[in-house]
Amino acid sequence: MSTLTMNKAATRLLIDNKAFLALALLVIVSAALSDNFLTVDNILNVLRQSSINAIIAMGVTFVILTAGIDLSVGAVLALTGAFAGAMTASGLTPWIGVPGTVAAGAGLGAIAGAFVAYGRIQAFIVTLVAMTILRGAALVFTDGRPISIGTTPAADLFWQLGGGYWLGVPIPIYLMFFVFVLCWGVLHHTRFGRHVYAVGGGEKVARLSGINVTRIKISVYAISGACAALASVVLTARLGSAQPTAGTGYELDAIAAVVIGGTSLMGGRGRIFGTLVGALVIGVLNNALNIMGVSSYFQMIAKGAVILLAVLLDSRSTSS
Repeated sequence: MSTLTMNKAATRLLIDNKAFLALALLVIVSAALSDNFLTVDNILNVLRQSSINAIIAMGVTFVILTAGIDLSVGAVLALTGAFAGAMTASGLTPWIGVPGTVAAGAGLGAIAGAFVAYGRIQAFIVTLVAMTILRGAALVFTDGRPISIGTTPAADLFWQLGGGYWLGVPIPIYLMFFVFVLCWGVLHHTRFGRHVYAVGGGEKVARLSGINVTRIKISVYAISGACAALASVVLTARLGSAQPTAGTGYELDAIAAVVIGGTSLMGGRGRIFGTLVGALVIGVLNNALNIMGVSSYFQMIAKGAVILLAVLLDSRSTSS
C-alpha cells in the first residue's frame, strides 16, 4: 500500500470517528481540569442531562438521513409536554398518558411530513412554520402558564420517568438507551431503514427503484415527532410541571448532535451511534464548562465553535 493511500485511509478513519475522538478528548481534558468530573455522580448527571437531547436527536437523524431538516422538534416538545402535564394532572395513568403523548407527537410530525412529501415544499420552510404554529398552540393550550402534574398517585408514577432511579441509575438514561437500541435496529436492520438511506442518497433513483418515497418521508417526520414527545415526557416529569416555553433552542442542539455524530446534512450517510456520541459530546462540553465556572455566554460561543468544526469536517468528508 502506497504512502498516499495510507494517508487517505488514515484521514478517512479520523473523519469517520471524529465524534468519538472528540468525546474522548473532551473527557481527558475535563478530567485533567477538574477532580470532580470523573466521579460516578457527575457521570450519571452528564448522561441524565444528555438524555433529552439524545432522544430528540435520534429522531432527527432519520429526517436528516433523507436530506431533510426538522426545526419543529422543540415546539413539538412544548406542546406534547403540555398534553402530558394536563393528562397527568387530571389523574390519568401514565400507562395511557405516555403512549398518548408519543402518538400525538408522531401525528404532529406526520402532518409536517405530509406537507413536505405531498406539497413538495422545502422541509426548512414547513418545519419553520410548524415551529411557529406549535409554539403558539402550546401558549394557547396552557394559557401561557405552567401546568403542575399535581401530587396524585398517577403524578407520582409519572414523575419516576424523569426523576426516578432504578438500580442507582436515573430512569432517563434507560429511556435514552432504549430509544437508541430501537432506532439502531430500525435503521440498520430493517427494509425501512435501507429505504431511508436510499431516499437520502438520491430521491429520483429511489423512486425509480420502486421505493414509496412519500411514505418514507412522512414516516421519518413522524418518528422525529414521536421522539420529541417522549423527550417532553422526561422533561415534564423531571420538572413536575409542563412549561409552555419548554424546548426553546432544542432543535439546534439536536441538529448539532446529529452533525457532530457524522450524519451528513446532504442525506444518505450517517449512523445512529454517531448521534448518541454527538449528544454526549454536547453534554460533556456543557458539564465541563459548568464545572470550570465558565459563563453561559462563553458556553454558547464554545458550543457554536464545536458545531462549526463539525460542519467543516462534514464538508471535507463529503467533498473527498
